[in-house]
Amino acid sequence: MRAMVLPAPGMPLQMQERVDPSPGDGEIRVTVGACGVCRTDLHVVDAELPGIKYPVVPGHEIVGRVDLIGGNVTILGIGDRVGIPWLGYTCGVCRFCREGMENLCDRPLFTGYTRDGGFATHAIADARYAFPLGEDCDDVSIAPLLCAGLIGWRSLVMAGNAERLGIYGFGAAGHIVAQIARWQGRSVYAFTRSDDIAAQDFARRLGATWAGASGQTPETPLDAAIIYAPAGELVPAALRAVRKGGRVVCAGIHMSDIPSFPYDLLWQERQLVSVANLTRRDGLDFLKIAPQAGIRTQTTAFPLAEANDVLTKLRTGQILGAAVLKPWVG
Repeated sequence: MRAMVLPAPGMPLQMQERVDPSPGDGEIRVTVGACGVCRTDLHVVDAELPGIKYPVVPGHEIVGRVDLIGGNVTILGIGDRVGIPWLGYTCGVCRFCREGMENLCDRPLFTGYTRDGGFATHAIADARYAFPLGEDCDDVSIAPLLCAGLIGWRSLVMAGNAERLGIYGFGAAGHIVAQIARWQGRSVYAFTRSDDIAAQDFARRLGATWAGASGQTPETPLDAAIIYAPAGELVPAALRAVRKGGRVVCAGIHMSDIPSFPYDLLWQERQLVSVANLTRRDGLDFLKIAPQAGIRTQTTAFPLAEANDVLTKLRTGQILGAAVLKPWVG
């Protein structure tokens, strides 16, 4: 197998030849057809997440086909197309798992972070955490749904029944959530970098009522806002934009420090909450909703060998929608 490997903090990914992995008990091996490139991959590469053990293969928006099955796997078969998400394993016995909050498990494993991921031709996964995908749509268009879509869905649910919804950071997750929100009859307000006219135009094409720079405030107060950009300074901006009793949802796994702000921004029962990871129920619910909502992902596909260049493009805001790596191209 071939894989783009992160050998140490601050180093570029390296293409390496590895021995084909074998699945253990309860595991499957997947031939990767496509793997989305997520902002969380940047946090891994930039060593912004704790507990990274090197070397590691990033990538957690994996679409592929089962080509080898370990012992005690009965729910999947050879040739099945599956999606492998960020959440790769939970202990099942801690308080959070027992109370239906496996996204907060005390001893989890995460694909492309604490276990090798999908920037590779093959990947190993716990069969219980692989979603059957069926045969509709192509691998590249589905890949962003495995994280941008799933976290987007969880954050949208957490935003409540907001009629006027703000989306800060209109990238992979933002453009998926905007489509669901419009399908649900909500009004979408898209906030981007001040110079990102392309993203603002993209948001309007997807039906956004308003699109502008993150420092702007629409005339009509928002009912809720979701922040996908990892910029702590957006928290006070979003609180200013929501009405009394409104909610701001921080949807990223990592964010720069939030600057101090006057209590007046939080007062009048405004709420500030965070989203952590996802549950398998989130995945099942969202993958059922996605075709009903007619979601169409905006993707640009790249060969696996160009992973470093793609990460740079993502870091500098040069990706419209989502980037996807194709391991068997180039």
